[in-house]
Amino acid sequence: MKSMDTFKDRTKLYQERINAFMRAVLNRNYPQSSKLVNALSYSLMSGGKRVRPLLSYATAEALGLELSQADYVATSIEMIHAYSLIHDDLPAMDDDDFRRGKPTCHVEFDDATAILAGDALQAMAFEILTHIDAEPKIIVQLIRMLSLSCGVLGMAGGQSLDLESEGKQLDKLSMDNIHQLKTGALISASVEMMGLLCPKCTDETRLALKQYAYDFGMAFQIIDDVLDVIGDEATIGKPIGSDESNNKSTYPAIMGLDASKNAAICHSESAVSLLSNLPGDSSYLQYLAEYLISRKS
Repeated sequence: MKSMDTFKDRTKLYQERINAFMRAVLNRNYPQSSKLVNALSYSLMSGGKRVRPLLSYATAEALGLELSQADYVATSIEMIHAYSLIHDDLPAMDDDDFRRGKPTCHVEFDDATAILAGDALQAMAFEILTHIDAEPKIIVQLIRMLSLSCGVLGMAGGQSLDLESEGKQLDKLSMDNIHQLKTGALISASVEMMGLLCPKCTDETRLALKQYAYDFGMAFQIIDDVLDVIGDEATIGKPIGSDESNNKSTYPAIMGLDASKNAAICHSESAVSLLSNLPGDSSYLQYLAEYLISRKS
């Protein structure tokens, strides 16, 4: 395992890379500013950890792919993620006023503009995939996987179940299902879409990627729930306790804090155990999985 400083430097490098690439896409395709472009840019470029792009770059490394092949995948997924946050924050859903320490899109602009900004980002996410230098059949497979990950069988379906569950006491199996759709599906796409771009990927390798992404997604969501209880509001960039105030079931509420932390550790360790099946340098994927259980935001 390489030094922690090496991975922190790589994280910063990849965050700067995806930010620069997304900014270039916006400047190239939408040089004339408008209220809508300003709103979608405000949300897309508002910072954040860029976890999903980091996963795409890390998977490219682990499969021996060029990072340039990950740029478009990472951007498409981050656009979907940004659109989901814009809509998630709206009064009709979670009704949040702050995201990453800044006013949410509908607060900074207005509800209608926020809705349209989310709609536009979703469309842009699929358009960007058509620019990948790959065979048409591969691009179709990428578009299909992204569609499934953010639709009824993925993120949107999970968000719907999450809203329906407010005020109800769920069991762990129901919680796992909601979060594997709401959060995990897009995380899985960040990893598995890179597998589609790897011509030498075996079925065993693709299965390892799928399981790694599942365990990563579960650990990520469990820790997210934990931070909503014990996190620092200034560090997280949004009010803590929002899940409780919205009457949502959480892992700490069902399992307790200690059991939730232990479950996250188990998922992290399971993810790391799968990396020996990958052909390239998987050390950064290992770092990301281990970082999850110590993150503060």
